[in-house]
Amino acid sequence: MDLVPALEEPLKKVLGPATAKVMAEHLALHTVGDLLHHYPRRYEERGQLTHLADLPLDEHATVVAQVADARLLTFSSPKAPRGKGQRLEVTITDGSGQLKLVFFGNGVHKPHKELLPGTRALFAGKVSVFNRRLQLAHPAYELLRGDDVTETVDTWAGALIPLYPATAKLESWKIAKAVQTVLPSAQEATDPLPESLRAGRGLVPLPEALLKIHRPHTKADIEDARSRLKWDEAFVLQVALARRRHADAQLPAVARKPKEDGLLSAFDAKLPFTLTEGQLKVSKEIFDDLATEHPMHRLLQGEVGSGKTMVALRAMLAVVDAGGQAAMLAPTEVLAQQHHRSITEMMGELAEGGMLGGAEHSTKVVLLTGSMGAAGRRQALLDLVTAEAGIVIGTHALIEDKVQFHDLGLVVVDEQHRFGVEQRDALRGKGKQPPHLLVMTATPIPRTVAMTVFGDLETSVLDQLPAGRSPIASHVVPAADKPHFLSRAWERVREEVSNGHQAYVVCPRIGDEDDDPKKSKKKPSPEDDAEKRPPLAVLDIADQLAKGPLQGLKVEVLHGRMPPDDKDAVMRRFAAGETDVLVATTVIEVGVNVPNATAMVIMDADRFGVSQLHQLRGRVGRGSAAGLCLLVTEMAEASPARQRLTAVASTLDGFELSRIDLEQRREGDVLGQAQSGARTSLRMLAVIDDEEIIAEARDEATAVVASDPDLEHLPGLRTALQALLDEEREQYLEKG
Repeated sequence: MDLVPALEEPLKKVLGPATAKVMAEHLALHTVGDLLHHYPRRYEERGQLTHLADLPLDEHATVVAQVADARLLTFSSPKAPRGKGQRLEVTITDGSGQLKLVFFGNGVHKPHKELLPGTRALFAGKVSVFNRRLQLAHPAYELLRGDDVTETVDTWAGALIPLYPATAKLESWKIAKAVQTVLPSAQEATDPLPESLRAGRGLVPLPEALLKIHRPHTKADIEDARSRLKWDEAFVLQVALARRRHADAQLPAVARKPKEDGLLSAFDAKLPFTLTEGQLKVSKEIFDDLATEHPMHRLLQGEVGSGKTMVALRAMLAVVDAGGQAAMLAPTEVLAQQHHRSITEMMGELAEGGMLGGAEHSTKVVLLTGSMGAAGRRQALLDLVTAEAGIVIGTHALIEDKVQFHDLGLVVVDEQHRFGVEQRDALRGKGKQPPHLLVMTATPIPRTVAMTVFGDLETSVLDQLPAGRSPIASHVVPAADKPHFLSRAWERVREEVSNGHQAYVVCPRIGDEDDDPKKSKKKPSPEDDAEKRPPLAVLDIADQLAKGPLQGLKVEVLHGRMPPDDKDAVMRRFAAGETDVLVATTVIEVGVNVPNATAMVIMDADRFGVSQLHQLRGRVGRGSAAGLCLLVTEMAEASPARQRLTAVASTLDGFELSRIDLEQRREGDVLGQAQSGARTSLRMLAVIDDEEIIAEARDEATAVVASDPDLEHLPGLRTALQALLDEEREQYLEKG
């Protein structure tokens, strides 16, 4: 009979069914190994107390504090025996503030005996407000008897008390006791790091790291453990990505080299401007990849307006020159139509293949979306099968089974984060051999995140703006503190229009969704009353503006629920300069190109994410006139939301903003996509702070995989990979 390795032992065998059930259901911990990797969130020092003043409302908190006062009160209650009820009120303090604990009914007797003034204990419960004061009702508690030789002293042996991510069903110290039970198994943990790597970097062995993270005696213990465990996470993840890069490099693909005097040369010859150095450099990287017999996997990221579409189009033309077809996948119909229009305009007669007046080197550029009429759709499908069309632009309608290509050579995916891996995979399967893949993102991604989330893709960055682009001035408009600032904002819009320009007004909501539960982008927080009202809506604001501050101007609306033909007609009128002000939702966030639009007012700007605001702002200043972006908010000056807006207004550097964005959000949001929504595998590693570790781990992982792709000589690493890549993630990584 095979013995189950100690770390794979189910918790229900070790801890008892009730505790194991709560751990599985609420913390997704199933085995001894899972529990050993459930690290303390922070540590309390015995001599130091938690700041009661900083307790988060409505959250489950654990505090270490001392009882200052305890009173047993009697009150009349018809429900209580003999008509009298009892309430125990205990005041605890930590030097920074006080907190009231309340116990009722039969629950008062034990705490009344134990929680005497001067007693120190851990208390855990949900923080609520009663009579304008913070309190914990019926908190669980664990006494800290400093000199009593009991189990408590063993459990809290060090001077540092570990506080674990806990739930209402399982307090931090119960988790600590469970860890204490399984800690001896840490000695059997197999080490995923190659011995040479560990020794070379002076990292402690894994069993020692696990011991020190859960039961540190000093702060140095915690540091030792953290630096070791961070390396594990970074290295195992990078090995998974390196193996995927290695496997992709073994796949066959058709090399696509542009013809000397083909479509690409003809296109370049008719360009009215010269390409930037950045565009030429990135194009060369792409052409070099396309010329190899292995599929390209490249991420093209660039600032808003840096000319990514131009680079992608030249890559598509090179593939058509080489006898293949190229497909561009856009996340929305509006965007697919925009790309189709701008690409056919850029190509001119080169996009009129098979038509009278088409150039000698030309091809057909077709659009394929879900809402097309049957006849148009039939023709587009026919053009793809017969290779009449060299380029197709569409939404996920391109992925349907009916869509057949003659010879798909390149897939360009726009705005990666909106496309599921399954969709990319399905499109890839339409080539005779795996097609080359170019992923474009307009949200600049800090280098570390790119290495962690898109680690299987080679990265190209466009950081120069094309000549003729104008700077954008951004300002926060505090509508609640200074209402006259908002009036001035509308005056500025009128000024831009009277100078022959156009403006956008962006709102978080459409306004026709009476029963839509998703009215707000995020859960209201008690940050400000402004959060409590529903977000401003396009239909309401358009109506108010047309009747009020923008009376006499031509105001139109655009949102995602309009029929596609109506959306297209609105965009055409705006692009032609027939509309002065377009009031829209974020459908205009990416790809919309109207050089004459110079001003943008974003209502309830605090309801949008940092990168979204940066994207939206990139819609103005696309011509020779300067751009203006006004971020309207009712948030108080000291609020985090306002600080976020100030950060956006203070820099146009998308990479800098994406760092700010990440620092304010949880890591899991970043890795959620890469980890297929499963719980993020990063518990110790902070993607932004641990840049060096991630970069070094990537180099080490690449070297390990190159010399031993199947990890035959590294059984510990193989085991760790299997744990990281449960089936769901394994599929995710395989699909790319």
